[in-house]
Amino acid sequence: MEFKHTSILLAESVDFLITDKNGIYVDCTMGGAGHSSAFAAQLEAGGLLIGIDQDDDAIAAGSERLLNKFTCKTAVAKSNFEIFSQVLDSMGIDEIDGIFFDLGVSSYQLDTPERGFSYMHDGPLDMRMNKEASLDAEYIVNHYKEEELADIIHRYGEERWAKRIAQFIVAARKEKPLTTTFELVDVIKKAIPKGARLDGPHPAKRTFQAIRIEVNNELGILADTMERAVNRLKSGGRIGVITFHSLEDRIIKQTFAKLAKGCTCPPQLPVCVCGKKPLLRKTGNIVPSKAEVEENPRSRSARLRYAIKI
Repeated sequence: MEFKHTSILLAESVDFLITDKNGIYVDCTMGGAGHSSAFAAQLEAGGLLIGIDQDDDAIAAGSERLLNKFTCKTAVAKSNFEIFSQVLDSMGIDEIDGIFFDLGVSSYQLDTPERGFSYMHDGPLDMRMNKEASLDAEYIVNHYKEEELADIIHRYGEERWAKRIAQFIVAARKEKPLTTTFELVDVIKKAIPKGARLDGPHPAKRTFQAIRIEVNNELGILADTMERAVNRLKSGGRIGVITFHSLEDRIIKQTFAKLAKGCTCPPQLPVCVCGKKPLLRKTGNIVPSKAEVEENPRSRSARLRYAIKI
């Protein structure tokens, strides 16, 4: 299956991020190189665009679309964006002009049944963005305690029926292990009362989101990664992050606000004693246009959060 993914907020991302046509830019979530290619197209011979991804399919597709196709220099590296600094260190790069993250799951991953991300396609319970990772959705569903399942479904999925879904999963796996996405969907549908299933999104949406976040530790790495990203920016360098749900968006918003504030002293202290200076200015966000949402419904919940290093 070809790696297809419609890049969201593409023009807005390019307009914000690229300020020096001979600068160094990093796309930490390259995917099919949609954003990466658009960034590279803006750069001149002295520029460098680095694409990073942990997904083997993305590395193959991104390499094909990015390497030796543009005026600027391009490079591709397989890595989790949490350790993007190691990629820069290995290339002897200290500071960069811009860094970009497109969080969440790609259209390709959702639409490839064997990856196990989607409640709309039957496939193995996998959900690993890095196929070499040891933890997968099948292990979580079949081995986590009922209390653990209820906690992650409630915390990461914001699912009001989390306890009941966890109870039904544990009861079902006693009969036989759950190994496919449709088996899990069937259990979730039975757990959520019929009346509650009539309104809102697909009944399995929140639970699948929660398990995917747990499999890939998506929220646990965000705040520290953003701080490291800002620290690698030159003065005037830019960071852009596309978020898709309230939990990750809240983390990005709060981290940017913290880095823009600097001082962490209690408000009752008359003078600052921590010595922390603000690192960011002009933080803000952009949402997709009505036309983009109509053309690509998956963009509806997207938000581009951005900031400039002081």
